[in-house]
Amino acid sequence: MFRPLRSIRQPVLAAALLAACVAMTANAAELKSGLKIAFVPKQINNPYEVIADDGGMAAIKEMKGQGKVVGPSDAGASSQVSYINTLITQKQDAVVIAANDANAVVPYLKKAMSQGIKVVTFDSDTAPEGRQIFVNQADSESIGRGQIQLLSKLVGGEGEFAILSATPNATNQNTWIKWMQEELKKPEYAKLKLVKIAYGNDDDQKSFVETQGLLQAYPNLKGIVAPTSVGIAAAARYIQSSPSKGKVAVTGLGTPNQMRAFVKNGTVKAFQLWDPGQLGYLAAFAAANLASGTISGKEGESFEAGKLGKRTVGKSGEVILGPPTTFDSANIDSFNF
Repeated sequence: MFRPLRSIRQPVLAAALLAACVAMTANAAELKSGLKIAFVPKQINNPYEVIADDGGMAAIKEMKGQGKVVGPSDAGASSQVSYINTLITQKQDAVVIAANDANAVVPYLKKAMSQGIKVVTFDSDTAPEGRQIFVNQADSESIGRGQIQLLSKLVGGEGEFAILSATPNATNQNTWIKWMQEELKKPEYAKLKLVKIAYGNDDDQKSFVETQGLLQAYPNLKGIVAPTSVGIAAAARYIQSSPSKGKVAVTGLGTPNQMRAFVKNGTVKAFQLWDPGQLGYLAAFAAANLASGTISGKEGESFEAGKLGKRTVGKSGEVILGPPTTFDSANIDSFNF
């Protein structure tokens, strides 16, 4: 009795598998081969940016494109301009940039787009007219509010704290800080007091010195939130060898490999981040789809992003990677990036 059913099932299953293979082949074929895609990080030597750029290069290799990373050694507002101009001259198919300033690079990115070069921002956005798509780590509001929620747990819901940011013009930092300040307005944080926003300019030594200055200026400080991978590591490094260890909570955004030693020695109890490699990977696929003409950056469009699957363009051309992870002593050894 069951043989006829099996014989029917087999061709149906084979047809379904064939259809799936055809669909996958069609999706792969939609991307042009040999696309030239350049990544422009905030800083060429920033550990976080290196991981993100490596993710982008891995994606470009998968799609048989030509990838390159070029950028400044400092995070100045206009330090990326000369690199953008060079990439325009080289006639890249797409530029993927983490902007040091929301406005300084816009005229040059607009020039690139006017010459047919597709522009994707990731990690740190420009003004919307400077790009077609912004690949965001996670929803900016949830990142900012989440930082305050985590800090509150670490300091017992009360006390003075400071924010150690990157540069004063960094779009992502300023957006997250805005949402931190919004979260602080809730009544449950009435006993938390933000005393200072300091800027380490995404420079390790300056962030280290800023941490020292915060502790000297605010002897009752209970916590430091550094929503920058350079800042959180520098703050932890200073505090681990100071009398403030165990008294001042350090949290923010950092990579597990960078922060593991500080978690192991008790300097840092918990911090957050997404996988920056996946962020770069997603940005590369967004750029490739733009350059291949499968999407234009309009809200509601969707595209295939390799191992990350199908992604949809949201409001104002935003594509979101996903929610951040909280890392602590219980789970940090499960991650390697």
